[in-house]
Amino acid sequence: MSATRLGYEVIVSEAIPLALPGRTPDGGARTWAPVSTTLVFGRDEAVLVDPPLTTAQAEAVADRVRAVGRRLTHIFATHAHGDHWFTAPSLTDRFPGAQVVATGGTIAQMHRTAEARAGFWDKILPGRIPASPVTAVAAEDLGNRLVLEGHALSVLGVGHSDTDDTSVLHIPDLDLVVAGDVVYNGVHQYLVESRDGGRDAWRRAIAAVEALGARRIVAGHKNHRYDDDADRQIRETRRYLDDTDQLLETEPTPERFYSAMIRRHPDHLNRSSLWGSSQALYPDRTQGAPPPT
Repeated sequence: MSATRLGYEVIVSEAIPLALPGRTPDGGARTWAPVSTTLVFGRDEAVLVDPPLTTAQAEAVADRVRAVGRRLTHIFATHAHGDHWFTAPSLTDRFPGAQVVATGGTIAQMHRTAEARAGFWDKILPGRIPASPVTAVAAEDLGNRLVLEGHALSVLGVGHSDTDDTSVLHIPDLDLVVAGDVVYNGVHQYLVESRDGGRDAWRRAIAAVEALGARRIVAGHKNHRYDDDADRQIRETRRYLDDTDQLLETEPTPERFYSAMIRRHPDHLNRSSLWGSSQALYPDRTQGAPPPT
């Protein structure tokens, strides 16, 4: 039998306010970044990649999946940050039979994230995140691929991006990579875990995605007005890391770094992420590095 044609849709959960004290240096509110969830679908079935963070976001995603009208077979998480998997168990309640999948490395990180949930996630979004037991099965046990109506969706581990044990989902028949947080699209990048060689490792992850040769990339954090052109996103994500390295050499304080990055990336969304990153990159000049924002 010949494979049916595939399509995909990106569902962007927009930025939401956080229960964090203070504001950014230029007076902005503390917010969580827009989160991208991708639905890859054939004639009858679909795969969901990177379920969102909150109950309300997951309900909106589930309603959209229902509207598309395909049977959800798998939910794949590219990495263990909670905004890319916390709602997977609640989505399986809406779509019985859907299997949650992640790499073995990501699953190990998920357990660590779950242990830290009460001390961070539930404080910044009290009452807004559903129960999130780790239910994923290892992609390695599935041959590092999902099959959607005869099409192979390949799982590729790429190491450290904005966190450890990141993976991407490559769909050659769509000329598409769903890249999680390896690539960003018009949103300030999360740099809290980028010290001690993390940015160089992140560059290697970007190179691994680039080597796949896809024309389209879905970034884990995206300005919904932007397209999915792969070359542009790779170029801009690299530039952001290069700018970080350069400005860390010239800017003496997190406030100065924050302002300089805004001058270089004035249209990027979610300056709250940049402020959290700025504080973490200058641990000797702040009262402790903050958790992810």
